[in-house]
Amino acid sequence: MTNLFFKNNGPLSIKDVYKILKTEIYNDVKKIKIFDITDLSSASNKDITFLHSNKYKSLASTTKAAACITTKNLQHFLPDKCEKIIVENVLISTAKVTEVLYPDSVNDDFDNTVKEISKTKFRNKVKFGKNVLIGSNVKIGKNCLIGHNTIIEKNVVIGNNCSIGSNVIIRNTIMKNHIKVLDGCIIGKKGFGFFPQNKNNYRFPQIGIVLINDYSEIGCGSTIDRGSISNTVIGKNTYLDNQIHIAHNVKIGDNCIIAGQVGFAGSSTLGNNVMIGGQAGISGHLKIGNNIKIGGGSGVIKDIPDNSRVMGYPAKDLKEFIKDNK
Repeated sequence: MTNLFFKNNGPLSIKDVYKILKTEIYNDVKKIKIFDITDLSSASNKDITFLHSNKYKSLASTTKAAACITTKNLQHFLPDKCEKIIVENVLISTAKVTEVLYPDSVNDDFDNTVKEISKTKFRNKVKFGKNVLIGSNVKIGKNCLIGHNTIIEKNVVIGNNCSIGSNVIIRNTIMKNHIKVLDGCIIGKKGFGFFPQNKNNYRFPQIGIVLINDYSEIGCGSTIDRGSISNTVIGKNTYLDNQIHIAHNVKIGDNCIIAGQVGFAGSSTLGNNVMIGGQAGISGHLKIGNNIKIGGGSGVIKDIPDNSRVMGYPAKDLKEFIKDNK
């Protein structure tokens, strides 16, 4: 379940969904109720999902969702039993439904529930520096350290033997065990999700979390956005260098090493044992396989199969890159 920390205002009837989207109802939908909104692969027969690109047609064909927001051209990829809600702009429509189900997920104002750690139950359980603040619904395990001027805002779970540096802000995040977050990181804030509409920007609600697995390290000044519909995930024993940006819904596998100033656009997936050189950029909605090496300064704009070595812009096979740049 992605929306661990946000109150769900459901269920909605499917008629409510049609009203929200101001869309015509084509079928008898009296009995359909929507309890949650999620991605194609995670959806159950009580959920609504969305399909905005034929890149996800294989996931669409097997989704268990009760209903799907999609377009006329994509509806045939969905199972017959799935109610197709036809719209012109899938992502804006999905944002509108998500906002009704999770109205407190749109904004990320400062957390006014925080207290000085010395006034909380953690005062004798955690070794901490000066001016440390802790929000509501926070859990911290054994043998943890928290540096000066750090704010653990609401909705955070920190496991055992974790070290949090100074000047860090964490929110809507689950950190497992033996994790190091170095100075100046921001983790779990909302992602850069919005759509220009009538000279305004329509903000996409961010109902996911950040999940950081055991023995990982997050370098100084890095930013990891929480997921929008699904979660942002950092794999086990994965090390991030300084000043790395990871956008919403990115999933990084185990045993990855990522050098400084690398940027990931939203919803890309990395396999295990991936190494990326400094200042590389990974475009959104890509699949990067296992055992990949990406040279520094590269621009990755398409999927990369397992066991590849690439470099350049656009990134290409390393041997081809060397040949072209002799």
